Amino acid sequence: MSGTVAERKRLIRVTAGNLRNSHIYITGHYDFFPNDCIGSSRRSGGNGKPISIQLEGLNRTVRTDIASDGATGKPRRLLRGRSWVREFFEHHRIHTGDVLALERIGERGYRLYPFHATGRRDYDWGNVLKRELEGAGPTVLELFAGCGGLALGFKKAGFRTVLAIEWDPAACASLRANVTERLAQCAVEEIEAFPGADVVAGGPPCQGFSNLGEKVPYDPRRQLWRQFLRALEQSNPWAFVMENVPPLLKSQEYAEIRSAAEKLGFQVDQWVLNVADYGVPQTRKRAIVIGLRGGAPSIPPPSHVDPRKRGLHTEGLEDWMTVRDAIGDLPFDPTGRAWHIGRNPTPVSLKRYACIPPGGNRWNLPSELMPECWKRKVKGGTDLFGRLWWDRPSVTIRTEFYKPEKGRYLHPEANRPITHREAARLQGFDDQFIFCGTKIQVGRQIGNAVPPPLGTAIARHVSSLLHRVWASSGRRKATAQ
Repeated sequence: MSGTVAERKRLIRVTAGNLRNSHIYITGHYDFFPNDCIGSSRRSGGNGKPISIQLEGLNRTVRTDIASDGATGKPRRLLRGRSWVREFFEHHRIHTGDVLALERIGERGYRLYPFHATGRRDYDWGNVLKRELEGAGPTVLELFAGCGGLALGFKKAGFRTVLAIEWDPAACASLRANVTERLAQCAVEEIEAFPGADVVAGGPPCQGFSNLGEKVPYDPRRQLWRQFLRALEQSNPWAFVMENVPPLLKSQEYAEIRSAAEKLGFQVDQWVLNVADYGVPQTRKRAIVIGLRGGAPSIPPPSHVDPRKRGLHTEGLEDWMTVRDAIGDLPFDPTGRAWHIGRNPTPVSLKRYACIPPGGNRWNLPSELMPECWKRKVKGGTDLFGRLWWDRPSVTIRTEFYKPEKGRYLHPEANRPITHREAARLQGFDDQFIFCGTKIQVGRQIGNAVPPPLGTAIARHVSSLLHRVWASSGRRKATAQ
């Protein structure tokens, strides 16, 4: 099927009521179905013209319609039928908080499959809260922890993790290997009561806010900030840190987040930070929101500066780190060890790589090597098939950095895309960080992570804010930083 993502796919978050009643609610998605598939109630016997839904994993197709209310004639919020829904839920071990994808594959045909499912995740995490938290220092509750970029920053700043919550199994394995075993491997909605902590930190999934990627109507990931607010209510922290993409700050959701946090007693401020200013060899920009009880939050002080913009107020700061600083010592030929792994390019790809000069991009390809779709795309896309510069920071490292057709991900000199190890270094991960999972899973972890140097800078700054508030209020003895 051609068309936009909105025309092809919708995401539906499963509720406790869905599981209890074997229903799939489609509120907000009526435009995704033909008008004539909406029938009347079973009492009047007037079903709509059926649609077909392929049930992934069950090797079967069901025919169903959308029932309408017998009194008002308005569509009900669910697809008709319970037995097939129950069978699908049971087969995929669907839990509350899981996300289903309904994809259009024909004029009246659809495919239903789990988009994010927790069925194979580890639920035996409750006992971690029964174990005494070791050490001293402030505590942090980590939501949407990913592989642990932000959590690692808080650990380096002397914080103790009360609980980290993440539902991706591979990311959880990386968290356990590097940060903490106090881990809940589940959807955040499944946490009935969040434990107390001095700080709540995390980045609700940004796909619903990002300017890139799929724009799915009624994307349930756009609503996960409500779970963040629930954690603030239950955990009763002194401070919180929310990290996301810059468009979040211009959204209606953020206006609601800020208003709700202020009602809980937090003073809130927000900034768009360039991670290069915090020792990351990459010009990634992230929205950082800090809330503080008992005082006003302030911006984490930068440690680095763009050498082209150095002035009196930036004396003492180091120059931005460059690609050469990060990966210049790695072998040009991938070794296949420690995630310094390459792809298996086609002969045509190798010819294309060789045509791109330092700092060049797809426009340096000769006509015979340029894909037809790029020839038609005459505007924009200057980073596609681009080569990095040695003497500058990298562009934003995303989850498919190993595909140069996705962005400026060619090595500055070698005729190949950057490796997983190079991407990890450009994100600020040191070589001692252990990544767990497949190539695709680790690529996703690297691209989605908060760069650890930024996480450390934020955590240290929040620690100083906490100690200042505690010292002035006398409500808690400040611990050594």
